[in-house]
Amino acid sequence: MAPSTPTSQLPTTAVDEGEATTISAVHPDIIRAHILTRLDGPTLATTACTTSQLYTLSTQEDLWTNVCHCTWPSTNTPRLRHVITTFPTGPRSFFSDSFPLLTTISDPTAANSARNPDRPSELISAVDVYYKGKPIFCKVIETETVTAWFRCSPFRLDLLDPKDVVPTSIKYPEGDDMCRELEEDLTLSWILIDPIGRRAVNLSSQSPVSVQRHWLSGEVHVRFATILEGGERGSSSESAHCGVVVTCGGSQGGELVVREVSLQVEDMDGMHLNGKDSLGILQRALEGRMGRRGRREEEGRKRYQEYLERKRERKERKLRTEGTLDMLFMAFGVLVFASFWLIVLCR
Repeated sequence: MAPSTPTSQLPTTAVDEGEATTISAVHPDIIRAHILTRLDGPTLATTACTTSQLYTLSTQEDLWTNVCHCTWPSTNTPRLRHVITTFPTGPRSFFSDSFPLLTTISDPTAANSARNPDRPSELISAVDVYYKGKPIFCKVIETETVTAWFRCSPFRLDLLDPKDVVPTSIKYPEGDDMCRELEEDLTLSWILIDPIGRRAVNLSSQSPVSVQRHWLSGEVHVRFATILEGGERGSSSESAHCGVVVTCGGSQGGELVVREVSLQVEDMDGMHLNGKDSLGILQRALEGRMGRRGRREEEGRKRYQEYLERKRERKERKLRTEGTLDMLFMAFGVLVFASFWLIVLCR
């Protein structure tokens, strides 16, 4: 039998048993291949803020490219892959612009952008619809904004033609559970991209702010919304509602189908804006500040409810003002009528 090796002559290991180790003791290739590739975008960004070594590893372009493609499958198209590489730090800048919930654009310089003639000549929309976290529909559309037709017509972006539908393998929920299940399980991302200015913003609340079933057709309208601030105080454009409506229905086989996905912008008076006015508001959103406060789902619904309350109060003030003016005009008319007959009778 071979003699045993003395303990003092045993080969040393990288980490002694029972001794604490640090992340710097782990080989960078292991960190990158087996740890960082498993992180989502927010976690990867947080990791980059810890140490200089992790910052170097966590800011590599291929990692963030993979994060963008996993988060938004629509970005994995040739045109968008090229556009994303033109951002200041590539996919990392794109993710930083597109992931947060848009909460405010109160910057005065952004509010004045509506009067800036140098507006985007083209907008790209990257849209992803998910059910229970799995993508069921992804599409990219490009919109020219320099034509007279775009500027004068009501602003509306449609992803599907009127006769097109998107079939899914999801069983269409029936009865009272239909609206509840879609409200809980359906999510959406609508990223608006300015390829020339190399800017992007996510116009969706991620989770629905309202789900309503049409009483006649039985179709379900799922609404996502972002409230864009920064207009002239007291005007109808002080706050604008950027709404995305997803219309769902059932097929003959009982599966869920998507019939319509559209985006429109309306002011506080409920008027749908034309392309020129909508472009000014969207430009403010692209130039504005973004941030996250609490959970994205709860914040989106909260801001939408606050907007509806302000809209209701504005409508009530407008009705009171109109009522007061009507009373004044009526009193003035009675006064003129009485004065006329008084003059006639006194002759």
